[in-house]
Amino acid sequence: MSTSNQGQRPKVAIIGGTGYGGAELIRLLHRHDGIALSRVTSIDHVGEPLEAVHRNLGRTGLQFEEMAPGRALEGMDVVFLALPHKVTAALAPELAASPARIIDLSGDFRLRDAAAYRAFYGQTHPHPEALGTFVYGLPELHREAIAAARLVASPGCFATTIALGLLPLAREGWLTGPVRTVAATGSSGSGAYASEGTHHPVRANNLKTYKVLDHQHTPEIEQTLGDALRKAGHAPAFQLLFVPVSAPLSRGILANSFVDIPASVDAAAVAAAFAATFEHAPFVRVLGAKRQAEVVAVKGSMWADVSWTLGPVDAARGVRALVVTSALDNLVKGGAGQAVQSMNLMLGFDETRGIDAVPLWP
Repeated sequence: MSTSNQGQRPKVAIIGGTGYGGAELIRLLHRHDGIALSRVTSIDHVGEPLEAVHRNLGRTGLQFEEMAPGRALEGMDVVFLALPHKVTAALAPELAASPARIIDLSGDFRLRDAAAYRAFYGQTHPHPEALGTFVYGLPELHREAIAAARLVASPGCFATTIALGLLPLAREGWLTGPVRTVAATGSSGSGAYASEGTHHPVRANNLKTYKVLDHQHTPEIEQTLGDALRKAGHAPAFQLLFVPVSAPLSRGILANSFVDIPASVDAAAVAAAFAATFEHAPFVRVLGAKRQAEVVAVKGSMWADVSWTLGPVDAARGVRALVVTSALDNLVKGGAGQAVQSMNLMLGFDETRGIDAVPLWP
């Protein structure tokens, strides 16, 4: 969208536009008919056209600019922060002082607990007073709060995948005790710069676990599901045991969560819980027990698919096993697309505007 036809549309900036998250934001915002993508900053490729770096793009009329984040906020109505974890945290004073709506894609303002941030991100938060001032940008749980917010912390990819699968259980009060999740993710979640673990000849032929029981999205998921439990009138009394898996694909996350639910809960009750939770969630497809969620069906899209398998009753413990499977594209619903969904709500647009394309196939 060229600057000549921007009109009075809200001006939007992206701070940090050369990574995979920035690339997805540009792809979605450049063709969004409700806003004007007006500024993209970076410390790399300064002065080059956006399409010279992100070669999937057509002519955008924009170049990567180098400027301090505080200056990049000036004159903008909405600003997306696509900076690495631990970098955005230092910008809290500038973000608080700016009149722009801010949507942060890093993990620096998702947690409310400074001790949890220190434990899982490996440093003391430089502005702990800012924790809790951002609305957590999961529309399926906080739609009204996002619409009224100026500061939004967009959720992590694993956090979105796992939390969406477990929200119905939290709503019903079935989420108690240990919840065990194994989730496999594509290499784009590791960022645009190759490392030993993401180098293609190794990644393409490998499966491996990493950050076992210690992934930074663990407290984020526990916080989100705790909020959902309290919102439904239940006391949080569960623990997430999370094992992430590095998978040989570029996009997508598939999560399997193992939960013990009351033995009295039958298949109809499970189906009703999922239907009620996602009745007004335009991007969540409830597949049920007959079709299984899979990555290829959501690639390149905002769709999050959820399915489940109900196991036998364990009479001795009074529980039955439930396995919830959830899948999404980590760069879209698990990243940039979800951030744009929050922007739509903040600007009073239909939340699906500009991001409702069907998935790629295969």
